[in-house]
Amino acid sequence: MDHQTSSPRISRNVAARQAESWTFLREAARDLRTTGAIAPSGRALARTLTDPVTTRGPRPLSVLEAGAGTGAVTRTLLSRLPRGSHLDTVEANPRFTERLRHLVDHHPAPVNRHVRAEVHQAYVEELDTSRRYDVIVSGLPLTNFTPEQVDRIMARYLDLLHPAGTLTYFAYLGTRRARTLLAPRAEARRHAAVDQVVGAYQRRYATACWTVLANLPPAHVWQLRRPSVDAAAPLHPLPLLPGAEQ
Repeated sequence: MDHQTSSPRISRNVAARQAESWTFLREAARDLRTTGAIAPSGRALARTLTDPVTTRGPRPLSVLEAGAGTGAVTRTLLSRLPRGSHLDTVEANPRFTERLRHLVDHHPAPVNRHVRAEVHQAYVEELDTSRRYDVIVSGLPLTNFTPEQVDRIMARYLDLLHPAGTLTYFAYLGTRRARTLLAPRAEARRHAAVDQVVGAYQRRYATACWTVLANLPPAHVWQLRRPSVDAAAPLHPLPLLPGAEQ
C-alpha cells in the first residue's frame, strides 16, 4: 500500500528535478557568467545552506534567498521554515523567476504552515524593501562578478540583516587553481581580486565554514554574522590587484 501510494509522488519528484536540471543547463549555456554553474545545488549543499533556519528554533523567521536559480534551495527552505515565517526569493533571470513562482504556488509548506513566500525578479543590490532578515541564503556566483559588484552585494547583504542575523553562501572547491591554470591572465587577476574582497568579509564576519563533498562540484559553505551591537558598516572597496579588470 505504502509503495503504491508513494510511487507516483517519487516519479513526479524525479521528473521535476530532471526538468529543473535541463532548464539550468540551458540557462548556463546561454550565460554561464551569471548562472555560475551547470547544475542546480544538490540536496546536501541545499541543506547546509539552509541549516541556520533550523538552528534558530520554532519562532517565525524573515528569510531572504538571493540568486535562487530554478529553486533547488528554495524547495529546501520552504520545507524547513517555521510556521508563520516570511520568505523573499530574489532572482534576476525571468525564466528562472517563472519556475520559482510556480514552485512557491504549488509547494504545500506555505499553506500548511502559513508561510508567506514572494518571488521578486530583481538584482539583490537593487531590491526595494524596508524589511530586515534573520537569515540570508545566497546562491549568487560571486566569483563570476567584478570585485566592485561583489563588494556591493556583500555590503547589501549585511545592510539587510538584523543584528546577529546570518548569511550563508557557497564557493566551489578548486576554482582558483583552475582559473590560474586555464584562464587568461586578466580573468585570473579578476578572480584573485574577488577573492580579496570576499576574504576581507570573511575575516571580519565569518563564524563557520563547512565543506560539502556530496555536491557537483564540491563546495565550501561560509556563514557570516552581522554583529549583534552597532550597525554593520559596509567595507570600503578594496584596491584591485595590478591589471585586474575594472
